[in-house]
Amino acid sequence: MTLVHELAAFLTHARWEMVSAASQERLKQRVLDALGCAYGALGAAPIQAIREHTLEFGGNPRATLIGTAGARTSPDRAAFANGAAVRYLDFNDCFLGRGEACHPSDNFAPVLAAAEYIGASGAEFLTALAVAYQVQVRLSQVAPVRGRGFDHSTQGTYAAAAGVSRVLRLDCEQTGNAIAISGTAFNALRVTRTGALSNWKGLAYPNAAFGAVHAAFLARRGITGPMEVFEGSKGFMDIIAGRFELDWAHEDLEASELTIVKRYNAEGHAQSALEAALELRAAGLPADQVDHVDVHVFDVAYEIIGPGAGDKKDIRTKEEADHSLSYMVAVALLDGEVTPAQYAPERIGSEDVQKLLQRVDVHVDDALSAAFPRRQGVRLEVRLHDGSIRTVDQPDYTGPSTWQEITSKYIALGGPPHLVDLVKNLDHLSVADLVAAL
Repeated sequence: MTLVHELAAFLTHARWEMVSAASQERLKQRVLDALGCAYGALGAAPIQAIREHTLEFGGNPRATLIGTAGARTSPDRAAFANGAAVRYLDFNDCFLGRGEACHPSDNFAPVLAAAEYIGASGAEFLTALAVAYQVQVRLSQVAPVRGRGFDHSTQGTYAAAAGVSRVLRLDCEQTGNAIAISGTAFNALRVTRTGALSNWKGLAYPNAAFGAVHAAFLARRGITGPMEVFEGSKGFMDIIAGRFELDWAHEDLEASELTIVKRYNAEGHAQSALEAALELRAAGLPADQVDHVDVHVFDVAYEIIGPGAGDKKDIRTKEEADHSLSYMVAVALLDGEVTPAQYAPERIGSEDVQKLLQRVDVHVDDALSAAFPRRQGVRLEVRLHDGSIRTVDQPDYTGPSTWQEITSKYIALGGPPHLVDLVKNLDHLSVADLVAAL
C-alpha cells in the first residue's frame, strides 16, 4: 500500500463518534469563527471582485455563496469564493508549529461546497472537516515545507482533497486518486508570503481548495492520479518535504485541539505581542510620547512577521500591514485595538502610524525561541520621550475558547445572530439547514 492508500483508508472509516466531545465543540466553534470572518470580509474590494467574477462565469448552481441572497454556483467556484471570504481578513483560526503554520479552517469552504452538493448531514460535514484538520495539522508537523520555499497551501491540497472526498462519500480508491491528483497538481511557492505582499496571500489556499474540489469530482468519475505522490520518485518527499513517517492507521481526529482562535485581527504569531502592547496602553501608556519600541519574540515570529521576511517597515497595503509586527504593534499602541478597521487604506497611510512603526524594532530572543511552539512568549520594552521605560513580559497567548467569546467575535464581525444556534447544533441538523440560512 502507498501512503495515499493508507490515508484514504483512514479517512473513509472516519466517523463523528470518533471525535471526542471536547473536539466536537471546538470544531463547531471553528465553524462559527470561520463564518464570522467570511461575513466580516464581504465588503472588501478583492472579495467583491471575486464575487463578480464568480457570478459572471457562473457554473451549475449547486452550491451557495455566503452572504449573497440567492447566489449559487458550481462547488469548485463556491469553494474558491467562500474560501476567499473566510481567509481574506487573516482572522480565522491557526495552527502554529515549529516548521509550519497554517489555517485549518481554510478547509471549511471546500468541504461545505461538497457537502451541500451531496446533501450531507451536519455530522457528515463536521466529520469531513475534522479529517481535513487532521491531515493539514499532521502534515504541517511532520512534513513542513516553509523552509524549502513552498507555501503551507501545499499541504492544504492534501487536506482539502481528503475532507471533500470524505463528505462526497468516495470509496477508498476514488479517495486516493483525489488526494493524489490534488497533491501533485497544486504546489505553491513561499514567495506568496515574503517581500511585498499581494492579494494572493489570502487567495492561495482558496485556489488550492478550488483545485482539490475539482480533483475530487474527477476522481468520483474514475479519473486516476499518481498514487505514489508522497513516496514515489520525484514525489512530495523526494522533491519538497523530505522523508517523513506518518502512520495513518493510528491517527485520531483531535487536531482542532491544536489550533487557536485569534483575538486580534493579525497574523497568528503576533497575538501575544499585541496582547502585551494593548496591556501597556490600557495601563495608561501615552502613545504620543513613545520614542522607541523593542519587541523581543521567538524566532519563527521574526522570520514570518519580522525582518527575517524582508522589509517590514515599508507598509502600503492591508496584506503587508497584517504581516508586519512593527505596523501591528504601532497601530495597537495608537488605537487600542487591532480589528479590520486598522487595515483600512486611510489608516495604513496615516502619518502617526507610519512614523511610529519606523521606531518599532523586532528582535529574536533565544529563550522565547526555545519555548516555542509550546509557548508563544514576547517581551515589549517601550521607551518614552522622557527617557522612562515601560516593560511587559507576555509568557504565552490564550485565545477565545468559550462559546460566549467566540460568539462575541462572530457578532462583532457582522455574523447574523440566527446562525449561532444552527452551528451549535449542526451535528443534529443537515447542511441544507445551514446553507439555507447563509
